[in-house]
Formats: sequence, C-alpha cells, structure tokens
Amino acid sequence: MSIDLSVRHLRVVVAVADAGGYSAAARTLHIAQSSLSRAVLEVEHRVGVSLFERTTRQVRPTVEGAEFLRLARRLLADFDAALNHFEGYLAGTRGAVTIAALPSLAGSMVPSVVAELRRELPEVTVSVRNGLSDEVLARVVDGTADMALTVSPTVPEGLATTRIAVDRFVCVFPPGHRFDRRKRVSWRDLAGEPFVAFDHSTSIRAYVDRTLADTGVEVGPVTEARNIGAVAGLTAAGLGVSMVPALVVPMMGFAGLHRRAVAPVVERDIRLVHDPARPLSRPARALRDTLLAAADRDLPLPTGARWAPRH
Repeated sequence: MSIDLSVRHLRVVVAVADAGGYSAAARTLHIAQSSLSRAVLEVEHRVGVSLFERTTRQVRPTVEGAEFLRLARRLLADFDAALNHFEGYLAGTRGAVTIAALPSLAGSMVPSVVAELRRELPEVTVSVRNGLSDEVLARVVDGTADMALTVSPTVPEGLATTRIAVDRFVCVFPPGHRFDRRKRVSWRDLAGEPFVAFDHSTSIRAYVDRTLADTGVEVGPVTEARNIGAVAGLTAAGLGVSMVPALVVPMMGFAGLHRRAVAPVVERDIRLVHDPARPLSRPARALRDTLLAAADRDLPLPTGARWAPRH
C-alpha cells in the first residue's frame, strides 16, 4: 500500500495533538477549523485508521495515532532541518566544499586557510583530499573536487590556474652532519653525497632532478620514498641528505632534522586550479576568495614560503 501524504497533512495532525483539540490547532495554524477537520479526516482516510479519539472534553491520539505522530514528528524535523540547511546554502553560510591538494600543501598551507574560512562560515563543511599532482587535477576534471592546489605548470585543457604562493627548496639533514657547520648549502655541495629522494611519481623529484642536471651535479647513493614521513625518517637515519620545499618541512618535524637555505635559490609556484565551466557553490567561492586574499590577510605560512601578491 502506498500512502500519499503531504507535509501539510503531517503538520495538521501534529498541531491537533500538540494543541489537544481542533479549535486551538486551527488558531495555531491560522486556518479555519473546518479546513483543519477536513485535512485530518483526509489523512485518516488515506492511512485507513482513526488517529484521534474525540470526546466532549479533549482529543487524544489513538494507539495508531501515537505511532503516526512519532513518524510525523521525525519526518517534519528532517524536512525542516533540510530546508534550513538549504536556506543557509543559498546564503552561503552552509554547505560543503572539497579541495584537492598535494600532501605538502594539504598539511601546511590549507589548514590556515580553512581556519580563516571557518571563522567566517562556521557551518560550512570542508573536505580536503590529498594526492599527487595528476590525482588532484583529475579530481577537478571529474568534479569530485571544487578546486585543487598543485605545483604543476601545466593543467588539463579547459582548467584555469592562478598563482597564489611560492615556496623555496631547503636542505635537510640529520644533526651532526657536516652541513651543520654551514650557514648555507650549495647544490654543488651535494656532489657524491648520499641522498634521500622522493620517488619519480612526485612533483618534488622533478624539481630536484632538473636542478641537479642544470648544475651538473651527481649525488651519491640514492634512497627513494614517496611519503614525506618516510623521506624524513630515512634522512634522520643517516641514509643521506635531502632537498625539500619549505612547505614540506613542518611535516618532518618528528624526525628532528636540521635545515639550511640553499644556493642558488630554487622556488616552485603554488597554483589554485578550478574548472571555469563548472559553477562554484557559494561556500566554494568563499574558500576560493579566502585563498586569493591570503596575502592581504597575512595568513601564516612556514618559513621559506610566501603568498603571491594579488593582482
């Protein structure tokens, strides 16, 4: 059996139960008592049972009516909550936004931006999806992310990019290494040095390999890992030094590594990517605007990274 009832039907029945009578319920709903009585009879006809026992003094729910009221109250609460959420969504105060980002950006850049957004829109849900460059760009293409943060200089056709920040590479090494005695490390100092590298699937490896090739430097034995924590642990174990972007360093803190500035300076651009053909929701636009205004708001970044000025 399919029972066809509207939200209005549910509200009428609940109003009668709450008011304890038809006259009071009609006043509460600002409708004529005759209209309310017809609506209750219509509900009873459609469900096939009496919902109220009527006496000269009061109206009270039947056993079946009490069960119907339990369901009606739950449905109305869910309905009202959903509409309230939608009103907030339209106003931009509620809703959800998903941002995809490289692991180094998800852990060091995104938190301060989301915290800033949350202060203005405390009820917006933010999902952060981290992955390698191709993975985060694919999320924008297939629509599972509203935007992405990456360092890729090229993006799939149709996507738009905006340079929002810059960070520079630094040298990290275990305490007691010979680099501890220097204020700055040259890329040429890596010649023959055991080296801990990110694997070839990462954007960091591409920067490091290109710079080593440009400077004509060949490092010593290489140990590779994909995960930031693994690279930190391997470096701390004395398996070599590493060159990493400044935004990676905070996530290596557990390993107790030391760091030095590097010459010549090598920087990477951090880019915000979105699909201009796919309209952003108001919460997504708010997150995008927070990212674009990060320099003006002076949001915190690790040493060695800086927000790009907004043009």
